[in-house]
Parts: sequence; structure tokens; C-alpha cells
Amino acid sequence: MRIGYKLASEGYGPQEIIRQAVRAEEAGFDFVEMSDHFHPWLDTQGHSSFTWSVLGAVAAKTERIGLATGVTCPTVRYHPAIIAQAAATLALISDGRFTLGVGAGERLNEHVVGQGFPSVRGRHERLREALEIIRLLWQGGYHSFEGKHLHLEDARIFDLPETPPVIAVAASGRSSATMAAELGDGLFVTEPKASIVEHYRQAGGDGPRYAEVPMAWATDDQQAVRAVLETSRWMVTGWKVMSELPNPVNFDAASAYVEERHVRELFSVGPDPEAHVAAVRPYVEAGYDHVVLQNAGPDPDGFLDFFAGDLAARLRALG
Repeated sequence: MRIGYKLASEGYGPQEIIRQAVRAEEAGFDFVEMSDHFHPWLDTQGHSSFTWSVLGAVAAKTERIGLATGVTCPTVRYHPAIIAQAAATLALISDGRFTLGVGAGERLNEHVVGQGFPSVRGRHERLREALEIIRLLWQGGYHSFEGKHLHLEDARIFDLPETPPVIAVAASGRSSATMAAELGDGLFVTEPKASIVEHYRQAGGDGPRYAEVPMAWATDDQQAVRAVLETSRWMVTGWKVMSELPNPVNFDAASAYVEERHVRELFSVGPDPEAHVAAVRPYVEAGYDHVVLQNAGPDPDGFLDFFAGDLAARLRALG
């Protein structure tokens, strides 16, 4: 099992994100995964730097830790040709340490370019075409593509790594898991559903399976819960809300009635390592072998020290 640390681009500025990535490598994490947002979920988070610039700096300041986007939407705010080029470049400067995590996107980040936000079906159609374009460009040479939604004209990426980056595709059910198997190299989820792994394998998928686990470390439970309520209560709203609301003010309103009991239902909280091990166990049992610790606690350095001293060995024993 590989263990990752979530770099929250919405919660910290770019210099701090880079510093945390370096510390995560020192603490023994296998990889870092960074969200790719234009807006934060809540105004209280207050940040949203350009992920590709930050990951380039992380690659330059680290030596062994893997890098991943979690996840990029390569269909609206970005054209897939740009993502194909960006991922190829990051793979080169990181000496092959980069994984491209992709998904169908959220209105929060994609509506900003003024092209609207597609239906669920339209998003999946676009993601499939985007993956086809990225694969074409990574073959080398000039390529064109005429899809239902996306187009490419006489495009070539000149700087390509010898081995293309792994593509991990975000999935929530059979359709997206099948797409991950057919056009991706791996799977990316946010829930411990064994059924998604089953759909992925049934469609021929045999690559890495990434999963994010929400937790909040602090020296006491109440401090951890307060931190979640202040900056991360949006996670309680669920994917159908998270994918559709356009701005942080909408997420503030949608999550205004989140209470402590809701936080405890979703997050493992506090200083007890066994509580966090218990939160990770269902993901491992469901078949996920790349587990991302998404800490919403108030002290990232305290959490990194806690991982190195009390949590890492316990989690690795699960695998």
C-alpha cells in the first residue's frame, strides 16, 4: 500500500503548499496529491493557487516523493491538449514521479470561463474525448481529432517522457469505472466502495487505485471538529452538491447547518491513531492501494509529525 498526503490548494498559499510537500517527503509519505481548483470551496479557506506551477516547484524541491493531481478536469477550463503538454512536462522535470488524476469537474471551477457547465452525461462524454486526445498526443507526432464536443487541429507535443504518466480517472459508479479501465491506467475515488473496484476490474482495469480519506488531526477532538466546521464542512454536502454549486458563497449557504455530529460521521478526528486507522481500513478492505490522507485539522506540521511517529507504521500494517 502507498500512502499519500493531500495538499489543499484551497486552504494554503503556494509557498506553504510547497513547504508542506517537502515536509511530507521528510515524514515518509510516498506521494502528495494536490487539488486543481480555480476557487476555494469556502471564502474562509482563502486560497487557490495554480496547481501546475506549484507542483513544478515541488518537483524541483523534492527527490523521491510522487506527485499527483487530485483531480484535474481536462475539458472546460482547460483543453486536453494543454493538460497533455503540462503533464508531459511535469513528468520530465520530476523524473517520472507524476500521476495525472483526472475527473469530470465541478461547476465551482469550470464555469469561470463562461462556457457553461455540462450535464452529467455531457461531462462524461467530454472526459472520454479528452482522454482520447491526451493519449493521441502522448504517442508523438502531429494529430487532429474531431469529437462530438472537443477538437484538436495539427497538434504535437515536442517534449515527451520516455514513459507517459499514469492516468488515474475519478469514478463513482459503473460507467466512470469502465472509462477508467478503458482509457486510464488507474482509478480515483472519494468513498470506500468495493463495487467501484469490482466494476473497474470487470472492465479490465488492473492499475493503481487511489482513494481520499477525510480526517482531522488535533491535540483534542473538539479542536479538530472546530477546524472542520470552519474550513471543510463543505465535504459533508456530498458529491451531487459539490459538483453543481458555482461559488464559495453557495457552499457557505449549503453547509451552514452542518453540525458536529455530521463531522464525526465523515471524518476521523482527534489525536488517537487508532481512530484514523479505523477510518482508513474500509478503503483498504474495499481494494484501494493508494490511500490519500486528507487532513482538515488546524496544524499541518503537527499532523505530519503525528504521521511519522504514530500513524505510518499502523497504516502500513493494513496493507
